[in-house]
Amino acid sequence: MATHRIFIATYIMASGRNGTLYVGSTSNLESRVWKHRTRAFPGFSDAYDCTCLVWFEQHALVLDAIRRERRIKKWLRDWKLALIERDNPDWRDLAADWFSDPNWTPPPGVD
Repeated sequence: MATHRIFIATYIMASGRNGTLYVGSTSNLESRVWKHRTRAFPGFSDAYDCTCLVWFEQHALVLDAIRRERRIKKWLRDWKLALIERDNPDWRDLAADWFSDPNWTPPPGVD
């Protein structure tokens, strides 16, 4: 299933407004968000219910996305909140309408 959301990205998932934040990077944002929502990743984002996509930015190169992820992870929490609120002041779930088909699953080997 080809989609406009298959691209290299750095992203932030949240448990809710001003909640716990998870920063990551991926080569397929749609697949990665689906994995967070279905709790396919045991660990931090699963334990802290980080299932809402609140911020992302597209990159041309995977290395650029990883560098940006690592940089943001070192930021103070207030800086991360400001980054989210600059582009998404209402903390909307940016992927709210991505999974209208309840049977959708990411293609194998992608991400």
